[in-house]
Amino acid sequence: MIEARLLNGVALAYIGDSYYELSIRKYLLSLGLTKVNELHKKAIKYTSGSNQSEIILKMMETNYLSEDEILYYKKGRNASGPGRKNIDMQTYHNSTGFEAMIGYLYLENSQRADEVIKKAIELVNEKEGLYV
Repeated sequence: MIEARLLNGVALAYIGDSYYELSIRKYLLSLGLTKVNELHKKAIKYTSGSNQSEIILKMMETNYLSEDEILYYKKGRNASGPGRKNIDMQTYHNSTGFEAMIGYLYLENSQRADEVIKKAIELVNEKEGLYV
């Protein structure tokens, strides 16, 4: 078993990104979507760095997260690298922190990881005007 506390923020983001992406893909398939192009376009709404940044900020603003979850968010946010060309540094750091927190939860409490991902989906759906 991998212990989340032994991993750095970037490693947690690595596994968190993968688990979050898989969860989003499962969610979209559960809606009956089957066309790959449509699946990809819809997945981006949930997985883009800018939306992940908005998700984590909204979760913290509404006190949705525990102290440990915020700690691991900060661990990923503070450890992230040089960023990407398509988003600003702060947004990139926030999204990496979100992924690290998901990675931590996946390794330590997958039920809570799924709850947080469900909440993330609800936040994106609300923002996009999607009520599924």
